[in-house]
Amino acid sequence: MFTMRRWWERYGSRLIFIGLVLGLALFIRRTQGSVVAEIYYQVVRSFHGNSLPEERWTDAKVSELEATLEEVKGQNAKLQKLLEHKQDFAHPTISAPIIGRSVDHWWEQILLGRGSNQGVQEGYIVTAPGGLVGRVVKVTPNTSRVLLISDPTSKVGVKVSRSGGMGYIQGGGDDKVTMVFYEKVPSVKVGDAVVTSPASYLFLPGIPIGKVESVDLEKSPAPEVIVALTAPIDFLEWVIIHPFKSKLKDK
Repeated sequence: MFTMRRWWERYGSRLIFIGLVLGLALFIRRTQGSVVAEIYYQVVRSFHGNSLPEERWTDAKVSELEATLEEVKGQNAKLQKLLEHKQDFAHPTISAPIIGRSVDHWWEQILLGRGSNQGVQEGYIVTAPGGLVGRVVKVTPNTSRVLLISDPTSKVGVKVSRSGGMGYIQGGGDDKVTMVFYEKVPSVKVGDAVVTSPASYLFLPGIPIGKVESVDLEKSPAPEVIVALTAPIDFLEWVIIHPFKSKLKDK
């Protein structure tokens, strides 16, 4: 008995301390440290007082509101241009936001937030301020996928407005397309406007495509020009969808 008492007097305080540490560790684990974090917050807050916060929070809120205002102004300007562009067409059109775009296929396809529930059908034409963007190739109830004219697999019948020279353009995966002529010696020069052809089966005639940037009349087997697209396909946020029935369906 005497030995036990001496042992407790010697080691008892250590056991109590170890027990408290283990209990505290278990408590922190079960509460995921939230109580300790709250205590730390209160201690730190007492050192800072109330001087920091008010001015800095006010400045931060003002900056946020200014940024929001700039974004609203930008969106308003874009929608205004879209409305003006939409009014250039006599037939009914559908405004659509771009809701999806792959970084790896930026110049190939876009996904729009309008689908069959809003009247969109495959084959409909898509434009934006500046000219032709592409055509709808797939439709779901609330979305539609657009093949861009900048896609390397895309071909569009076109003509040179000034001379009437006919041919087709093929996408190059960027903001320029290649125009291949049907005739061997076309009348074309740098700066000429290029529009969709009246002979096209897939597009309405006369939609702006771009302007001739360079000419290579020696290209074999046919003359070739590089056309810079006038629609800013790389940073569009909204587009216009035009109902169109492909002439191929009539054949």
